[in-house]
Amino acid sequence: MMARGKRTETRPAVPQRPKQPRQRGLRLGFSWSQVGVDAAVLVVLLGLGVLGFHDTFAGGWRYLVAGFGGIVLGLGLALASAHLRWNVWKTSGAAILVYLVFGFALAAPVEAAAGFLPSLESLIVLVTGPVTAWKDILTVAAPVGINGGMLVAPYLSGLLTALVAGVLAWRVRLPYWTIIPVLVMTAVGILFGTKDAPMALVRGMVLVMASVAWLAWRHHRMRVQGTQADASAETTTVSNPATARRMLWRRLGMGAAVLAVAGLLTSAASPLLLQGQDRKVLRDVVDPPIELFDYPSPLMKFRQYVKDQHEEVLFTVDGLPEGQRVRLAALDAYDGMVYTVNPQSGGNFSPVGDASKLTGTSDTEIPNRSTGTLDISIETYNGVWLPGGGKLSGAELQGPRADQLSQSLYYNDGNETALSTIPLQQGDSYTADVVFPVQVPPEDLEGQDFGEIVMPELTGVPQIVPEKAAELTGNQDQPFAIASGLASTLHESGAFSNGREGEVTSLSGHYAGRVTQLLDAEQWIGDDEQYAVAMSLMARSLDIPTRVVMGFYPENYPEGGGPIQIKGKDVHAWVEVNFENVGWIALDPTPDKDNVPTPPQQEPQSTPKPQVLQPPPPPQEQADLPPDTAPEPQDAEQEERSWWDQWGQLVMIVAYSLIPLIILLIPLIVIAVLKGRRRKRRRAADTPAEQVSGGWSEVLSLATDLGSEPQRSGTRREHAGQLAGTFPAAAAGTTLLARRADQAVFGPGEPSEAQVADYWARVDENLTGMRASVGGWARFRARFSPRSLVLEARSRRRRRRQEKRLQRQATRERQAERRRGDRTAERQTRASRRGDGSRSVRTVDQQARKEQE
Repeated sequence: MMARGKRTETRPAVPQRPKQPRQRGLRLGFSWSQVGVDAAVLVVLLGLGVLGFHDTFAGGWRYLVAGFGGIVLGLGLALASAHLRWNVWKTSGAAILVYLVFGFALAAPVEAAAGFLPSLESLIVLVTGPVTAWKDILTVAAPVGINGGMLVAPYLSGLLTALVAGVLAWRVRLPYWTIIPVLVMTAVGILFGTKDAPMALVRGMVLVMASVAWLAWRHHRMRVQGTQADASAETTTVSNPATARRMLWRRLGMGAAVLAVAGLLTSAASPLLLQGQDRKVLRDVVDPPIELFDYPSPLMKFRQYVKDQHEEVLFTVDGLPEGQRVRLAALDAYDGMVYTVNPQSGGNFSPVGDASKLTGTSDTEIPNRSTGTLDISIETYNGVWLPGGGKLSGAELQGPRADQLSQSLYYNDGNETALSTIPLQQGDSYTADVVFPVQVPPEDLEGQDFGEIVMPELTGVPQIVPEKAAELTGNQDQPFAIASGLASTLHESGAFSNGREGEVTSLSGHYAGRVTQLLDAEQWIGDDEQYAVAMSLMARSLDIPTRVVMGFYPENYPEGGGPIQIKGKDVHAWVEVNFENVGWIALDPTPDKDNVPTPPQQEPQSTPKPQVLQPPPPPQEQADLPPDTAPEPQDAEQEERSWWDQWGQLVMIVAYSLIPLIILLIPLIVIAVLKGRRRKRRRAADTPAEQVSGGWSEVLSLATDLGSEPQRSGTRREHAGQLAGTFPAAAAGTTLLARRADQAVFGPGEPSEAQVADYWARVDENLTGMRASVGGWARFRARFSPRSLVLEARSRRRRRRQEKRLQRQATRERQAERRRGDRTAERQTRASRRGDGSRSVRTVDQQARKEQE
């Protein structure tokens, strides 16, 4: 009984580690609630980047479904990859499969059968979209529509960034890498968006504050709970719960203060930093494939409409309100020969993706402007400039060539001008949703300044233009009075004639000589073409922002509305002046048609003088042109330069956008280079034994980078035993390498060159086996892990400190020996001077030996 009592004697209780709840079905080291928080925050952060496409798709819900659908699918793939321990290839394959399966409904609903079923056309869109969608979304005028693979951009960017963000969040120990794909998604939304960023300040503040709070929470979670990303990690907790709570509340308080200060500073500094600056996006520098030099100014055909097509019906328009006009084009550039659309503004004419939404601005956002719908049917009109009534918010093309015209349509929202690369012809028709020009009473324009806009530089302007402008404006100093004064002076003092039969001769054109003839004459004679150009040139000489607009409007509007037949005689040209906070205001400088010129008085016939035969002028030698002015055919090199001129800016934008990524990759590149130099240095050591030892060091370095650092105090065979249990695929090779390294270092002779080469070959095989013992993500981390480099640097630093200590100790011993020798020599010298002879010398030697002992 006594023995049994001793055996059952209770021992002191050992404190047990709190038992952690078992994670069911989740092999991440995180709980389901933690994963849910991570996923929710990532949806919000990545969704802020998706909102950057808002104006690109005119706020339609389809892009939201595509973008957020891609985010949800990407996070689901990342969770499956982390839980099932997929390698890079399995994860990539699953991503491609998910992209195709769900892409029919999310990225190609127009091409898919029934909006979500696979079809050949939708499959082509999904396959080619990752390559072509990015260019198409930049070269098509916003809104770009949802057909043709446009939705591939938000869908694919959301899918990829969410996949990378989820993998980094649930498979990487450091929490801060996760923010990189979030910033990439934000940059994509900015670069592929428009200048009108929706809720830019709010999105920026939410992005910064949510990111900081989430990263701080993840860092606290990993620090306090000890959570690791791989399945083999153990979970520990802080020993003192009260300490943990104090740490948590202290961090929460400091984090809240930091977020509050950051939010206040951001909201206060953003208006100051962004004031007066245009937002730069990629579509501003991408040149669409259109060359305005190929499309002559419509003003050159002004007299053709007047004379040749005077009574011909050009087109029929229905729904034109009384007093409104049908515009062809707004012309803002002059070169001395023709007033035309600025040839350098080709980038402003963007291909139309969705003709039903030509602009992202709603009608209610434009003050003082009325809206309407025009039904236009083309008759004898044949031109590339699309008749419209103002700013086109949408167009529905009809007729047999509707699809062909929709693919050739370009629109310039600033000039409110539409262009089709295929000329319109009889049978074409369309319905246009129009925002008509500003209608502002003259009294409301008094006191308004001119708008500060950039106008193209004019060339070839006659000298008489600025002189006549200064003469006509006089002492006027009010902006509206100056502009309206020019228009009223030309309107009241000029005479109308377009040179038709029975009218006073009036030359056509608006080149510099014709403008000079108009303004220098005693009586001004011309039509809309000359008067509009002359007024615009004079206003531009006074730094007034003006442009010439050509279009049509009838003399009489039908009562109660109804269709209007626009004929050649209805062609007109007028001037638009830009006023600040108002926009473009139309002014008519052309005199009324009944204001005909006064016939010149009959002059008395003069006495003719006898004609004198003049000698012919001397022959002139033909001038030699410089070699560089001779036209030469365009060769291959010029074609290459033209390609760079077209795509060079885009290449530079992409290169600049990659600079942050390159900066982030610099540490990885440096680590890879240092490891390569370390291996080369070990392989080329001074002696064969050191080369073999360097091979074994290569094995230890890889084990350290893979997370299994051997103990520094152990021997090679002890290290091999530890590594054999961690990397079973390379256990036999590791033990053999350890024995051969001991033989090479401690053996009687040096290994041969062939033995060293064979040893390094086995080292490479062993490294491959060690990498095969872990997953793909662990191999990737080990390749760029600085852990072994840091430990070796610390070891070298310890060795240097130890060597310095030994050197200082040896130096002190030498100095002490030198001082003892000096004292011995000094005593011998004193003894010899006293004449004590050999006895004194022996005495000195005995004293010196005693001191040495």
